Amino acid sequence: MSGTSRSGGRVLADALVAQGIGHVFAVPGESYLDVLDGLYAVQDRIELVTCRFEAGCVNMAEACGKLTGRPAAAFVTRGPGACHGAIGVHIAQQDSTPLLLFVGQIPFEETDRESFQEVDYRRMFQPLAKWVTQIDDAARIPELVAHAVDVATTGRPGPVVIALSEEMQKRMVDVPDIGRAPVSRAFPDPAAIAALSGMLARAERPLAILGGSCWSEQGRADIRHFLVAHGIPAAVGFRRQSIYDGTLDNFVGDLGVGSDPALVARAKEADLILAIGTRLGEAVTQGYTLFPATGGVPIIHIHPEASEIGRVFRPALGIVADVNVAAATLVALPAPQAPAWSAWTRALRALRLAGMEPPGQAGALDLGRVMHELAGLLAPDAIVTCDAGNFATWPPRFINFTDGQRFIGPTNGAMGYAVPAAIGAAISHRGRQVVACVGDGGFLMTGQEIATAFHHGVAPIVLVFNNAMYGTIRMYQERAYPGRVSGTSLTNPDFARFIEAFGGHGETVSATAAFAPAFRRAAASGKPAVIELRVDPEQITTRATIAQLRAAAAK
Repeated sequence: MSGTSRSGGRVLADALVAQGIGHVFAVPGESYLDVLDGLYAVQDRIELVTCRFEAGCVNMAEACGKLTGRPAAAFVTRGPGACHGAIGVHIAQQDSTPLLLFVGQIPFEETDRESFQEVDYRRMFQPLAKWVTQIDDAARIPELVAHAVDVATTGRPGPVVIALSEEMQKRMVDVPDIGRAPVSRAFPDPAAIAALSGMLARAERPLAILGGSCWSEQGRADIRHFLVAHGIPAAVGFRRQSIYDGTLDNFVGDLGVGSDPALVARAKEADLILAIGTRLGEAVTQGYTLFPATGGVPIIHIHPEASEIGRVFRPALGIVADVNVAAATLVALPAPQAPAWSAWTRALRALRLAGMEPPGQAGALDLGRVMHELAGLLAPDAIVTCDAGNFATWPPRFINFTDGQRFIGPTNGAMGYAVPAAIGAAISHRGRQVVACVGDGGFLMTGQEIATAFHHGVAPIVLVFNNAMYGTIRMYQERAYPGRVSGTSLTNPDFARFIEAFGGHGETVSATAAFAPAFRRAAASGKPAVIELRVDPEQITTRATIAQLRAAAAK
């Protein structure tokens, strides 16, 4: 729009429309009243979602970015609002998720006076974001917003933080909007692909590790076709189950927190690693112990950001390329008639299937069997969000998520993610079934955000794994100081009654057989729902009890 004078707040709203931003998640603040007014003018093109807490607000936007590969926008007010929202920026940074966070700012004439809620956001967010800027001139809004989207979505995706000085939003300017720019993705060097093909032909025990973000539907299809055609075993990185169809015969599990020790052991026997999209970070590489950092097992590392290749592990071949373009290139490689590693792939798949068998758990509620039940109850296109904590290892171990389903969680281990992420997913993907998995600790961090689901007419189902403790910390506590419980026990409310107070559907499940009927009732209610799973606290992980941890520590 040009030839018409507009306020900075309206220019910003129009800039978001021009960049294809369809959702804004916000906790209102007086520091960006003029932007709120601008969003009123474009309410037919941008859905404004009113949230209850800034951490939940930014997590909703982050979940949208994870699922779509395009950034959603979060708006928070200055000072406390920005501090509350910072956790979502850290999640987006470590999870490589495109995200825009706009922060209301003081009038720039008051800078460095410690004005009310004054913070220098360039200094505050610099370690957490790909780029941080502040807009003090309304005429530059289209330019800076367009650049912010480009930064958030190119190379290694990530968060961008934009501070908005208060008086700038009121200034009247005549400036044209700037639309999205078509940007060609980084293509792999043909010589590097030829080298990859030669290395693969000489391998006997290859293993693909898939990770990263912004995989498209076509990219997932291409990498699946390549790996299946070549019979290469495929593992996914920590909480990256959305990339690959777990029902395929070459899916061998996940490498991350709570991975199958048998898979970790066999991964160390691989004679070629195809690391595609993953950074090969701490969780995926089991504390950087999976491979020798200076070489040994040959690693072919494909990543869109050159600085991530060789950052820890020296690759035999590094390829800078967009994951989707790389997948389209790999799918064109001719497949061998009889791969030398067929038996290797079958052996790793057998480990995966054996690890999915519920071994029998402490207490009346067997979470392994509950997860098997859940797998059969999920819609073909269900979105499952997961929080951080020991409970979060149950779904990846016992569910093979299908190609149409999505499983997302915070790879940075942030508690309080699953509920707002589920609400953001339900709002941005209306009509799809959305299920959140969260511990009792994480639920009481952001569970009040369920009010946003009621306000905006979506109905996620929240599974609360209640073992009355901070389970992960208790696990480490029992390993280091067995029997000396300090600070990790919790006192909880009746979670079913909690959701009923909002007008939602509540269920309490204490026995395995009760889960499937409770889930069906929750789904049929059409309301936001909470199913409290009363877990025996003795079953501290999917593979160990507290008694077993204490016994091991005593040796």
